[in-house]
Formats: sequence, structure tokens, C-alpha cells
Amino acid sequence: MKSTETIAYETLLLAREGPTAIVTINRPKSLNALNATVLRELGELFEELEHDRSVLAVILTGAGEKAFVAGADIAELNALGDQQAATEKARAGHVVTEKLEHSRLPIIVAINGFALGGGLELAMAGDIRIAADTAKLGQPEVNLGIIGGFGGTQRLPRLVGEGFASYMLLTGEMISAQEAKQANLVEKVVPAEELMTECKRVAALIASKGPLAIAATKRAIHKGMQTDLHTALNIEAEHFGKVAVSADAREGTKAFLEKRPPRFTGS
Repeated sequence: MKSTETIAYETLLLAREGPTAIVTINRPKSLNALNATVLRELGELFEELEHDRSVLAVILTGAGEKAFVAGADIAELNALGDQQAATEKARAGHVVTEKLEHSRLPIIVAINGFALGGGLELAMAGDIRIAADTAKLGQPEVNLGIIGGFGGTQRLPRLVGEGFASYMLLTGEMISAQEAKQANLVEKVVPAEELMTECKRVAALIASKGPLAIAATKRAIHKGMQTDLHTALNIEAEHFGKVAVSADAREGTKAFLEKRPPRFTGS
């Protein structure tokens, strides 16, 4: 895939800038709401990116200036016929969010506007969230008589703590980007006009590191956060052992000793 190539899907845009893939959910008239097609295409696209070794980082964002993703498609939710269909709808969202979490790729989420309901749940499955100063975030599902179904009741408490997560999930109130930063829900807040520039800077910085080390770091963080500290330290040691004897590790340490930039190959 050439660095200037852009591929259009029915609901997504994929662009490449060097080793960074920029994935844009492209339903601006619907505020990029997550319908069944978006979920299916996101799963397919991230599966493709996972196996493309020329991709070293991903930026995920939404089209337009109003929304990252304003939630799940309400018409589809209203049409759910029975409990089994509703459960399967939630699990379809889980398949996508877990694919992002388990990917070898670092995923930077550029929150360019509303990140509500399923949109915030999608963003929380990424690794780094950078928000425009105009962004609004929330889990308003209780306003519709439902609950977060794409991971909100589980990932939000892990990120911000049970108390603040309960506040957001039980009141349905939106919070500002600045409040989200204070709660550790997003890592950075930047002026809206600088959002993609900053996300590309961070992506390029990460992509310049050893790919094996980046993937191992992501896996160690994710697996370690699901268990006790002693077990997590063993997970870290195992990942350290694997990457420390790689060709990239030898190149990185040799380059440091020789006072030159490393030339990583992902091996």
C-alpha cells in the first residue's frame, strides 16, 4: 500500500502516512454512529492492518467536526426484537473493541467531537486518547432506558475508578474534554485545529521505536491490568525475555553504544 493511497469502504476511510494508518469512521450525517456495517468493517479493517507489517501505528477518528462517534445506531437499537438479538448486538461490539485491545498495533484515538455511548466505548478500547478541547464525552445510555453494551460498564471503571464511572453511567451526563483529562479518561487535550497534527506526531514517535518492543509493551500492560501484581510482574518478565534476545534489541543497544539512531526491522 503506497503512503499516499486512500481506500474507501462503505463506512470507513483508510489513509496511510508512512507507517501510520489513519482510520476514519465516515458517516458524518449520522454523527458517525456505529451501525452493524461500521462494526463489521472495523473488524475486517483492523484484521487487515494486524497482518500488514508496514503498519506500525494507527490513528482512529471520525469524519467531520462534530463527532468522533456519537453512539450506536439508535434505529438499530429500537428494532431489536428479543433478548437474544440484543445480547448478540452487544457481543458484536465486544468483538470489535477486543480486537483493538488485543492488536499488536498501538491505537491512538483522536476524539474530534462527541464521543458518546458506543463511541466512548470504542475510544476506551484504544491505547491513547487525545481529545480536541471542544470534545464532549459521555455514557448516556440510561437516558434511553438501556445500559452501556460495548464495554462501558467495565472499561470505564478501570480507567477512571468506580465512583466517577458510576457518576457518568448512572446520570448519563456529558463531560468536557478538560473534565475527561482530570479523570484520566483522555491522556491529552489540545486545540481542535491541532488534534490531528498532535496525533500524527505521537503516532510517528511510537512508530520510530522497536516494533517488537511496542507490541510486547502493549500486551504486558493489557494482560497485567487484568490480574494481581505478582502475576503481572511474571507476565512482564516473560515478555522482556522474548524481546531482549531479538535482533531489534541487539540493534537498539548497539546503536545506543555507538551513539547513532537504531535501524529496527521488527525481528
